[in-house]
Amino acid sequence: MKPKPQQHHHMISVTANDCSTTETCISTSSPPPSSSRNHQLDSDHFRRRRRSPSRSRSFFSRRSSLYFLLLPLFLYTCEFFMCIGPFYSVVVHPNPLPGSVYRSQELFQRLWNDIQSENSSTIQLESVWRYKRRKLKEEKLCPKMNTEMTFGNGTNGRYLVVEVNGGLNQQRSAICNAVAVAALLDAILVIPRLEFHNVWRDPSVFSDVYDESHFIELLDGLVKVVHDLPEELMEVYDSNISNIPTTRVHAWATAKYYLEEVKPILNKQQVIRIAPFANRLAMKVPPHIQLLRCHANYKALRFSPKISTLAKRIVSKMMEKSSSKSGNYISIHLRFEEDMVAFSCCVYNGGEAEKSAMDSIREKGWGNKFKRKDRVFSPGLNRVDGKCPMTPLEVGMMLRGMGFGNDTPVYLASGKIYQEELYLAPLKKMFPLLQSKESLTSTDELASFEGYSSRLAALDYMVCLSSEVFVTTQGGNFPHFLMGHRRFLFNGHAKTIKPDKSKLVLLFQDMNISWNGFKDELGKMLDESDRKGIMVSRVGKSNRKGSVFSNPLPECKCLWESRNSSSQLDEI
Repeated sequence: MKPKPQQHHHMISVTANDCSTTETCISTSSPPPSSSRNHQLDSDHFRRRRRSPSRSRSFFSRRSSLYFLLLPLFLYTCEFFMCIGPFYSVVVHPNPLPGSVYRSQELFQRLWNDIQSENSSTIQLESVWRYKRRKLKEEKLCPKMNTEMTFGNGTNGRYLVVEVNGGLNQQRSAICNAVAVAALLDAILVIPRLEFHNVWRDPSVFSDVYDESHFIELLDGLVKVVHDLPEELMEVYDSNISNIPTTRVHAWATAKYYLEEVKPILNKQQVIRIAPFANRLAMKVPPHIQLLRCHANYKALRFSPKISTLAKRIVSKMMEKSSSKSGNYISIHLRFEEDMVAFSCCVYNGGEAEKSAMDSIREKGWGNKFKRKDRVFSPGLNRVDGKCPMTPLEVGMMLRGMGFGNDTPVYLASGKIYQEELYLAPLKKMFPLLQSKESLTSTDELASFEGYSSRLAALDYMVCLSSEVFVTTQGGNFPHFLMGHRRFLFNGHAKTIKPDKSKLVLLFQDMNISWNGFKDELGKMLDESDRKGIMVSRVGKSNRKGSVFSNPLPECKCLWESRNSSSQLDEI
């Protein structure tokens, strides 16, 4: 057997390359080439070694064993340095990282005269799409899918109870997944229970937010849905659904897991209760199950009549306020509520007052979660990574830099803004035609919605759905679902601005940038956002970042088309 003296160097080199993503990772590379004299000595030594194969094998066996013993230590060391990288960089580099400090207010004051002098829009809302689709390519991508499976519709008398947690759209995701899981398990779905949370503090039940009758009717023949468990089954649990033992399911569980692990429990108990139920089903599931997911989200789930009526009234008023733009307006989803600012652990104006306020909000909403000894606060790094909520001022500067003038009608979708008087004033100066659900409704109209965060969020959702341009500023489930719903309704033609916040923070901290330079950079960012916005995901490639909830085309359309024309499911 010929020895391979360079093999171990290659192994270490690959590991070192894996660690090169941080400055603190130890650099390990192959040794430099030998001199000619050393090379000759090595060759002589090698020839002598060849005469003793057994000795050679023994030697290399010992060396291989040594490498295998040392390799875990090497990997652990690299992993350790990767984990402490941010801390190390703060200790070794005491100067703040570029973009890590909030100086947007200072930049705004310096550039305000230039911003104020440009009042007209360079973007026409009537023809806002720069990249027009010709013919939707996804129409040619639809593969043959086996969606002709029959659904048991719960004929075996087994019941699924789920408790969905989170805000409006996390709950929406869980409800759609509950429909899919019920079909997988051939179970009858009990109307999902909405969990009460200390942060949202919304005691709403399903029928307060969604049209329950419509939900049951649109799923009839596919998944049977009932209001309550049968009385004889409730008696087993003393007429208290909370007495049903909770079954824990890990996040993103596969269809196979439900069939092999969960269904036997259901068959034994006749009813199963899964809590919590957020993100408890993998995005990639069999086509007929994915079809139900699409159907539940885009057809069966409709907001309650009370929410829909007021939302339509707000949209109508917003279009009237936008008459100068042919009824077109842009909507902004702003996540600068105090709970969001507190959860992000980011620093804005700073000072002891802000720190004390944020500590109090965190303790009220999440208990001691943020007080654990292993919890590390890195507000600067959060900002550099684009994880800090954008302030109203930053959103306004971004949009003005992209070419939206002060004559642009803007709808602001948000909860109660943190220190509203301080942070909202600059946005109003840049966009005087700013509106919100509060400004477009009377006190009496909104009275029955106050204190119910999901119902208020549903109003914002509907108004944003009808906007010509939707601006997302902080990720999360709201924009995730809204982008997908707009794509679904408008066959992919729905403009969304999704800024690169890691680049934005660098611009907001650059005190030497001119207004023209700022606009140039924002124009490039808008072009990139447009380019990514029209990208079509591949069929069957659903994952957590590109699900049918955010990218219904082409997969939901393919699934609909794969059903025969007599199906209960309407085509898109």
